[in-house]
Amino acid sequence: MTDTTIASILARRVWDSRGRPTVEAEVRLGGGARGRAIAPAGASRGTHEAIDLRDGGAALGGMDVTLALGNVNGPIAARLQGMDATDQSRVDAELIALDNTANKARLGGNATIAVSMAILHAVAMANDMPLYAWLAAGNPVRLPLPEIQIFGGGAHAGRRVDIQDFMVIATGARTFAEALTMTAEVYRAAGQAMSDAGKLQGVADEGGFWPVFDSNEEALGMLTRAIEKAGYRPGEDMAISLDIAASEFGRDGRYTLGLDRRELDRDGMIAMLLDWCGRYPIVSIEDPLAEDDREGMRAFTAAIGGRIQIIGDDYLVTSAGRVDAAASDRACNAVLIKPNQAGTVTETRAALDAGQRAGFGTIVSARSGETEDVTIVHLATGWNAGQLKVGSFARSERMAKWNEALRVEEALGPDAVFAGRAALAVNPW
Repeated sequence: MTDTTIASILARRVWDSRGRPTVEAEVRLGGGARGRAIAPAGASRGTHEAIDLRDGGAALGGMDVTLALGNVNGPIAARLQGMDATDQSRVDAELIALDNTANKARLGGNATIAVSMAILHAVAMANDMPLYAWLAAGNPVRLPLPEIQIFGGGAHAGRRVDIQDFMVIATGARTFAEALTMTAEVYRAAGQAMSDAGKLQGVADEGGFWPVFDSNEEALGMLTRAIEKAGYRPGEDMAISLDIAASEFGRDGRYTLGLDRRELDRDGMIAMLLDWCGRYPIVSIEDPLAEDDREGMRAFTAAIGGRIQIIGDDYLVTSAGRVDAAASDRACNAVLIKPNQAGTVTETRAALDAGQRAGFGTIVSARSGETEDVTIVHLATGWNAGQLKVGSFARSERMAKWNEALRVEEALGPDAVFAGRAALAVNPW
């Protein structure tokens, strides 16, 4: 039997899609198997998520990660060497105990998640299995329904528009490959429409077109027209998903829309979103109210939760306890799963399991600061999450993940099952 004890752990500084430092961990097992993983970084961050450990100071804008690297190469390596890598929950428990803070502030969430994911890869290699298959442990898997950004806004685009992500979901697709083909047509049509209108000015952090609009709602109109221009039926073949990221412009029940030059109270914000849902083919909305607005989340879900998917991101920060509370409160009906929000694979899985127990939609997600790392594709597939959010249909750090899912679908062959629109928390068809 292959030796799966942890022989060595090494961290190195690599670079993410913004040209900022991040942590890559490489784990070697006693039998020779190796695994690597890279920590992503978010721009729009929930208050309660695990934090990246950065050096501060003048160098690299304070974003360097030498402290986090030192934690991996020092105390983390010392604590985990000799442990059985196949016991992921025990390994992660050691990371949590060694850090001993509520938000991974001592070791850095960027250090712990890189190590935790690298161990997964090493064990899968030791067992000569694709990572998704190792994670599935013999259980059925589905290729996830992709949620793909067309226009980027909010913290991902210099706050040129207030809404963070204008996305599409190929609700008419029958395979993952078909979903990507349909999205490629919409992305191309949207770019052409922007060019024709004299509004094409590059791309945002996640590869979506840079939003040059006169109002937030204008993006919805243009996205609907792009769906039609690509030859699809809005709301049938292709639908819209929004990430409002309301915590970026809302606090204490007040919401300031800079582009629209108006301030809304909680009821006004809810009324605006309900109006949009009535006039555009929207099937999913993420963080419609701010993370501190529990009353608003509950009110919005009560008003429309039976018709669309309502995702908690900053509101839930990949926390099983927060997901359980939201299910009890009926504050949303879906959860975004971001491994680096939790800080370990085990905590990430616990949040996903909590969502599935509650009957929530579960969406594994990338961050705005990404790399070529494709771990989340395997998490979404192997854990049968049903949905995957990576960013747009451009930039190699995004396409690496979409392309990896294509390879997984091909490898599964006739056994491949695509989650499709049935994976949404609410299915209006």
